[in-house]
Amino acid sequence: MKTFMANESTITRKWFVVDAENKTLGRLATEVASVLKGKHKPTYTPHVDSGDYVIVLNAEKIKLTGKKWDKKMYYSHSGYNGGLTSTSAKDVMAKFPTRMVEKAIVGMLPHTKLGASMARKLFVYAGPEHKHSAQQPEKLEV
Repeated sequence: MKTFMANESTITRKWFVVDAENKTLGRLATEVASVLKGKHKPTYTPHVDSGDYVIVLNAEKIKLTGKKWDKKMYYSHSGYNGGLTSTSAKDVMAKFPTRMVEKAIVGMLPHTKLGASMARKLFVYAGPEHKHSAQQPEKLEV
């Protein structure tokens, strides 16, 4: 018996929609990253992007445990000396409501070209509306 290796011609992709309201950020991110990678499929092949499309709704209503709203920091560097800026989770959520969910999920994907193609299949919206109704997404429980 031969080992099955998936390729672009044998992959079938589905669309899933996830409601992030009152979900813990990390637990939601691990499930969504697993679907984007394709690990939920029996035909999972590590070197092939066999994952599905995921739409995350209500990203602004995500939950963080403990005192993370004040203590969790997001860092960015300009490239110049002393160019490190830090922003708390509360400030990031106020300014960019979808960014925390995107960074959490993309951070769990491979940091390669393969991971970039997986990340392109992620769509995060702050509210309950999305523009992908033509794809007839299925509800994914997390």
